[in-house]
Amino acid sequence: MASNLLSRSVHDLSAAAWFGGSLMGAVGLNGAAAAAKDPKERTRLSTIGWAKWTPVQTGAFVAHTVGGVGLLFGNKARLAKQKGAGATTVTKTALTLVGMGLTAYTGVLGAKVGKLAEQGGEGVTEPRAGASEELKKAQKQLKVLQWAVPVVSGAVIVLGAQQGEQQRPSNLVEGIFNRR
Repeated sequence: MASNLLSRSVHDLSAAAWFGGSLMGAVGLNGAAAAAKDPKERTRLSTIGWAKWTPVQTGAFVAHTVGGVGLLFGNKARLAKQKGAGATTVTKTALTLVGMGLTAYTGVLGAKVGKLAEQGGEGVTEPRAGASEELKKAQKQLKVLQWAVPVVSGAVIVLGAQQGEQQRPSNLVEGIFNRR
């Protein structure tokens, strides 16, 4: 079996950047911005921070996709023959696409919050009394999605670990010879 070190490394490191960046943003960036004394600064600073992360996140998505395609090509025979390997790959791919969609939508919501930053907030994702319905709705959605993204990206990493376990010699033999 040919080495997939480069593809696997790119794939796993980019997933780690996605997970770590989203979790740090929700906890660190949003937490720090929420501590600003001026309610307008809370939403403004968070928007600036997330906008600076967006190019890195986009690069991580591209790298994750490239690494994933490399892994698919490098493992196509095993995926076709080993029981459970194909299903895990399909599940992980679907979850990755859902997660990327959620992440992109948080960007749309974040841009909306940034556009309305002058209204301020009790926190980054907590609406302020008197804020427009548009801002309140965006903040409430972001409050949920800022935690959904690390959960989904974390699940992608766990499924990647499961795929690694499927490649252990004992699991390979069992998966190929016990395929039904």
